[in-house]
Amino acid sequence: MQPTALIIALQNKDQNAFKSIYDMYSENVYGIINTILKDDTLSEEVLQDVFIKIWNKAPLYSEKKGRFFTWILNIARNAAIDKTRSKSYKNTTQNLTVDSFVDILEDKTNFVSKIDSIGIKKYIQSLEPICKKVIDLLFFKGFTQKETAEELDIPLGTVKTRNRICIDKLKKTLEV
Repeated sequence: MQPTALIIALQNKDQNAFKSIYDMYSENVYGIINTILKDDTLSEEVLQDVFIKIWNKAPLYSEKKGRFFTWILNIARNAAIDKTRSKSYKNTTQNLTVDSFVDILEDKTNFVSKIDSIGIKKYIQSLEPICKKVIDLLFFKGFTQKETAEELDIPLGTVKTRNRICIDKLKKTLEV
């Protein structure tokens, strides 16, 4: 089935289309979620929630607004970030062991493995260092723009501008 036909079938609540889309995208979606949450069990729960949202919101998807895969990744990223902001998540992370904390600190520097997990390593590598930092914080670590500004010690407006510029550069790279 062609990708466009598959999307239309999903929008018409075709369960076989949903299964095909799950098979095609679940691994990458899980990678994004787990990069943010760093918890396999919780990531699996959020993955299920994401695909329920995809099923329910499929009729709202429009090809005019962007690629289907990007739409799915945005749902996944937002769901993972929402989970990190939930009270239950904050309560569980308050009781981290020292080993878990060390893993988190080491993982913050492991940008290359994160970008490789969704197959865009070669595109991200072509960007300038500030773009790599901004994209890493905003999209892979789930930082807000304000948190990114604080982390990089630059004004919030600068983060917003750099984010827009960097995403535009990444889009141009992906169009080639």
